[in-house]
Amino acid sequence: MFFKRKNVGSAFPNSSQETQTTPDSMSVTPQSADNVTRSAAIESKLQAIDEQRKQLEHDLAIKHYYHKKLLDTLDLGLLSHLDEDRAKEELREAVMQLITEDQTHPLSSEARNRMIRQIEDEVFGLGPLEPLLADSTVSDILVNGPKSIYVERFGKLEKTPHTFLDDRHLRNIIDRIVSQVGRRIDESSPMVDARLKDGSRFNAIIPPLAIDGPSVSIRRFSVERLNMGNLLELNSLSPEMAKFLNAAVIGELNILISGGTGSGKTTTLNILSGFIPANQRIVTIEDSAELQMQQPHVVRLETRPANIEGKGEISQRELVKNSLRMRPDRIVVGEVRGSEAVDMLSAMNTGHDGSLATIHANTPRDALSRVENMFSMAGWNVSTKNLRSQIASAIHLVVQMDRQEDGKRRMVSIQEINGMEGEVITMSEIFKFQRQGVDHDGNVLGEYIATGIVPSCHDQLIKRGLDVPFDIFNEKLR
Repeated sequence: MFFKRKNVGSAFPNSSQETQTTPDSMSVTPQSADNVTRSAAIESKLQAIDEQRKQLEHDLAIKHYYHKKLLDTLDLGLLSHLDEDRAKEELREAVMQLITEDQTHPLSSEARNRMIRQIEDEVFGLGPLEPLLADSTVSDILVNGPKSIYVERFGKLEKTPHTFLDDRHLRNIIDRIVSQVGRRIDESSPMVDARLKDGSRFNAIIPPLAIDGPSVSIRRFSVERLNMGNLLELNSLSPEMAKFLNAAVIGELNILISGGTGSGKTTTLNILSGFIPANQRIVTIEDSAELQMQQPHVVRLETRPANIEGKGEISQRELVKNSLRMRPDRIVVGEVRGSEAVDMLSAMNTGHDGSLATIHANTPRDALSRVENMFSMAGWNVSTKNLRSQIASAIHLVVQMDRQEDGKRRMVSIQEINGMEGEVITMSEIFKFQRQGVDHDGNVLGEYIATGIVPSCHDQLIKRGLDVPFDIFNEKLR
């Protein structure tokens, strides 16, 4: 035990919870029984959240009290020299001794165990974020300052009762995360992208850019690797669409996955990459490594930001250029967002077929326009017709993902690029999600259909021995 013996005991500030007052009765205007039941359920849920918030605020104050005591009595720096299990055991013993000696605020056995666990999260983990990271139903964690934490579950945002103590508490957690991946955040560089140990995407922005205090966004990624069967179970696409995409990836078509923020682009890219044969060499290029390749022969490349002197930055474009010297069978770009589009399309046009990438865009046509704009960002001075001709010959399919208002992610369109007509890139829609409306619960209604168009790549896939029957392109409801 690494104690610096001091007197333990101090008056703990009064932290008793205020009693929740609720009206004895509710004035309800005439409405259906369903609406009354729904209103009562919402009210009950709000009360439960409020009670949980008060409990957590109470626990936070106690945890902060014991944490400060711990800093005075235990040299936490010495714990870093121990393995994690031994360090946690030493910490638990120290906290138990502090709680036993300090009779100012007695705790029940359950509360004591909860307090030890929370202090462990504070010392070794990410503090108030740990229970949210442990919740498999949470897909996004959004921290809007120390007192406001939201999560997304099943496509819907909801506020949580969890909070940080203050801005400094939140900044300490941010610093701990970014330091683990060799990055920094301060007033000279107030924005940072990083990744957590489980591969989740992490973004933080601090004052003076964030006016109301440090802001954190965490995009969770499932530890369990999803596959096409999972998408089918979630009704994110039809079996015919899945069969066609499976053949397209094996058949080495270049595929661009388009969609808005949180529409499922990276998840779809991970799943499609699972169809790449295991005997091929894959090079992945990302701003922050989060792809989950399932093949044995994978080289993962990640960009590097500039150092404190503004030097040493390695961009995605430089990584794409370097990847061409690495004898890749497939190049997978996590997200195309800048001048790297030039080298990516050049690779697609010079023998590196079967490449995959994602892009932010609302429609397949917008995706091509964004690629066109990225050429301008790279300083290319080329005629519109020649530029579009290069795009049309490089990209074979555009897959459009959409997160709709019911929170579900759907593959709303698969379009093939046919070529050029004059100065316009021509596209054919092969499959689409035909929307029909919204039900009374807010769920989007619709069906996946084939448009009846047989893609021109069909012959190429058949010649490669792939099973792509004409029946899947028949124009009928699925």
